Amino acid sequence: MDIAPTFERLSAGLRRIRPRDELGLTAASTLARLERLGPQRLSDLCGCEGVSQPAMTQLITRLERDGLVARGKDPADGRAVLVRVTDTGRSAVARRRAARAEAIARALRQLSAEDRAIVLTAASALDRLSDLL
Repeated sequence: MDIAPTFERLSAGLRRIRPRDELGLTAASTLARLERLGPQRLSDLCGCEGVSQPAMTQLITRLERDGLVARGKDPADGRAVLVRVTDTGRSAVARRRAARAEAIARALRQLSAEDRAIVLTAASALDRLSDLL
């Protein structure tokens, strides 16, 4: 079985679960990455998010203006800037995760008990697969 189409449909479905916080997909992904991995250089964020440096600079400027991230010096290299998520940014990530978790829980309740068990059993393997991708 070719599972790529299934993952594409699942990914599209997850993208449609959008809380009313007006964050775009790249902004939300960048915040979640910073929350999960800690402070990052702007150049590293560009590569991970697949956007140009000017686009990421604009995004970080907007997130900083909204109080969701802060910039600071890299202790390992005083010339470099690190971007970190603020407490307000962490709260935004938590709200998005809670909204997505509720939507997923509603969908899971519509599955048979057997299908729910299969999905929940596969979750840890899917998490490891995500790390590899």
